[in-house]
Amino acid sequence: MRKPPALRNGDRVAIVAPASPFARDLFDAGLAELKALGFDPVYEESVFDRRFYLAGTAESRASALQKAWTDPSIAAIIAARGGYGSVHLLPLLDPQVFSGPPKAFIGYSDNTSLLTWLNQECGVVAFHGPMIAGRLALGERAYDRDTFRRCLCRAEPPGSITHPLLEVIKSGEDGGTLVGGTLTKLTASLGTPYAFDPPHGCVLFLDDVAERPYRLDRMLTQLRLAGLLARVSAIVFGVMPGCDEPGGSLTARDVIADLLADFPGPVLFGLPSGHTDAPTLTLPFGVRARVIAGARPELIIEEAAVTDTRS
Repeated sequence: MRKPPALRNGDRVAIVAPASPFARDLFDAGLAELKALGFDPVYEESVFDRRFYLAGTAESRASALQKAWTDPSIAAIIAARGGYGSVHLLPLLDPQVFSGPPKAFIGYSDNTSLLTWLNQECGVVAFHGPMIAGRLALGERAYDRDTFRRCLCRAEPPGSITHPLLEVIKSGEDGGTLVGGTLTKLTASLGTPYAFDPPHGCVLFLDDVAERPYRLDRMLTQLRLAGLLARVSAIVFGVMPGCDEPGGSLTARDVIADLLADFPGPVLFGLPSGHTDAPTLTLPFGVRARVIAGARPELIIEEAAVTDTRS
């Protein structure tokens, strides 16, 4: 995996909108937070484009991403928000454009499509982390500064990432390359040229929101039948908010524990990265990680996600 340079004080960070539109006040508040972190946020006016439920045409969104990637003055790229639409960009992105010096791309939710594409097609470490609207816009009550800095600003292994909400579904310990994202997006990619194709022996992180237990069953069963779970050494689930059955008769955790009863590796549940009411944690996809499912459950990032080297 190619690693982007560690972010430094004063770096220019481009904001792009690969998916849905956003509220302008949240956008401005997110920019203010980036400035408070020591970065110089920049964007094209096309970030404010609107087309139905999308932030402009697929062509304009893909163009903005590629321009930011090839601009040598820009150190990193962060998504304005998720929603829907990043998958439209994939046929329009040229892998050759992304073959030059790598940059950090940060996002989650619908932007799982881009995180996966950067990992698989371009061999670039990508970051499941806070976006502008709804996260950076709300400051530290909505995103975790510590893991953001450990993953993006230090050329050393980020180490232990854990949380009081994290609990063990299946005990054990194992490791591999960390990959994943939003379950809905990963399963929707199957059967396409951009299908999620995890490496053997990987650690799989899965996140989602507002998917009832039977839908989680459907998607996890699809991953199993596609042979993808057989490649996985360990699984870490997010908080999965809104995924319990109305009335609490069946929880997301219940159905996950039942479906993975015969999974041979460790399984953790409740790591707040992506969709969560807690401050969202940042995770690097494409580097070595280890899952420890014991008395102190944790995900340990064993490899630096960024480098001190700049082109």
